[in-house]
Amino acid sequence: MKAIVTSLTRRAGARISGLVSALGLAVGLGLSLGTSLPATVQAQNLFAPVVKVNDQVVTAYELSQRIAFMRLLRAPGDLEQISLDRLIEERLQLDAARQMGIQLNEEALQAAMTEFAGRANLEVDAFLTAIAQEGVAAETFRDFVGVGVLWREVVRARFVSRVQITEAEIDRAIALTQPGAGVRVLLSEIILPADTPENQRASLARAERLAQINTLPAFAQAARNFSVSPSKARSGRMDWIDLADLPPQVAAKVLPLSPGQVSEPIPVRNAIALFQMRDILETDSAAPEDVSIEFASYFLPAGDQAQAEKVRRQVDTCDDLYGVAKGQPEERLVVEVLPVADIPADYAMELAQLDEGEVSTALTTADGQNMVFLMLCGRTRVLPEEVSREEIVSQLRNQRIVAYADSFLEELKADAHIEYLDGE
Repeated sequence: MKAIVTSLTRRAGARISGLVSALGLAVGLGLSLGTSLPATVQAQNLFAPVVKVNDQVVTAYELSQRIAFMRLLRAPGDLEQISLDRLIEERLQLDAARQMGIQLNEEALQAAMTEFAGRANLEVDAFLTAIAQEGVAAETFRDFVGVGVLWREVVRARFVSRVQITEAEIDRAIALTQPGAGVRVLLSEIILPADTPENQRASLARAERLAQINTLPAFAQAARNFSVSPSKARSGRMDWIDLADLPPQVAAKVLPLSPGQVSEPIPVRNAIALFQMRDILETDSAAPEDVSIEFASYFLPAGDQAQAEKVRRQVDTCDDLYGVAKGQPEERLVVEVLPVADIPADYAMELAQLDEGEVSTALTTADGQNMVFLMLCGRTRVLPEEVSREEIVSQLRNQRIVAYADSFLEELKADAHIEYLDGE
C-alpha cells in the first residue's frame, strides 16, 4: 500500500503519481510554460486575490504558478479550474491543521520532497532547477508538498484511532489473495451532485439519510429519484464487477457489506456516491494483487452525444483514437497506464464496468465544459505472492483512512465560505 500522503495528494483530477514520470520528457523538450497563462490570469494583477476561502486568499500569482506546474506534469483537463480547485482545498487543509495545532515538520517535508522528485529520477536540487527553467518557483513545489505533509498529520490525528479492522474483515481479505479465491460484487449506485458548495451541503445531508436504507426496492426508488448517474434509468443497478477493479476507497467501503446494506457516503470528483450490495460471488480465478489499467480520455464538447457516437463508430481500439485526434491539440487525447489506486474514483468506477475496447461517455471534466470519451485499452493483472496478516491490516487501515479523509475534506468544503473575486 502506498503511503497515505501519496494517496491524499490525488485530488481534483491532479493525477500526480502517474504524470510525474513525464517530467523528464517535458523538460527535455524545453516546453515554455511561463508565458502561456490563461487570459483570465494574465488580465489580473498577479498579487490580486482570485478567491477567498474563509479568511485566506489565493492570489493570481499562486494560481499562475500552479497552472504552470500542472502543465509541466502534463495533467489533462482544464488546468486553470483544476489548479484553482486544488488551491482552495489546500487552504481548507491548512485551516484544519492550524485549528488542531499541527505544524509543518521540516524533516518530514524534506523526505516528501525527495520522494516526489525521485519519481522523476531526480534529486531535489536537480528537480528544483528543472522546474525553475520552466518558470515554476521552488516555493510553489515546497508549498504543494508541504500541504500534503500537514494533511497527512491531520488525517492521522483525527482518524487513526477510529479505524477498527475486524478479524472477519482480515480473514475475508486474506481469502481474496489465495489462489482460486476471487470475488465479484453486484452493486447499485446513487450519485449525488456536489459541483457547488450548495449542492455539496444538500447532497451530504441527503446521503447520510439514504445510507440508512436497508432494502433493495427502497434504494432503487431513491436512485430513480435522486441519482444523476445514467444508471438511474436502471434504478441504479450495475453489472457484476471484480472487486479488484474497483477504486480502493470504494472497495474498502463495499467489502464489509452484506446484501441489502448501503455504504457510507463516498466523495468522488464533484459528486457523493453511495453503493448498495445486491450480491457477492466467490470465483475460481485468483484475485490479483495489483491491477494496472490503460485507458484513453478523448475530450469532446459537453453534451455532444452525436459527435461521441460518430467517434464510437470510428474506433475499435485505443490506437484508433490517435487517427481521430490527428491534427488536434495534444491535450484533446490523453492515454495513460495507472494502477487502479492512482485513478480518480469517478474514472475508475466507469472503467470497472468496461471490457477492453468499450467506451463510456458518462463523465465530464471538472469545469463541466467537456465530455470525456473514456475508452478501456486493457488491464494488467499481477497475481499475489503470499501476504502476511499484518500487511492485510495495513492495507485495510490505509484504505479506510483515505476514505475518511475524502469525506472530511468534502465536509470542510461544504462548511466553508468560498468567494470568487474578479481581481484587478
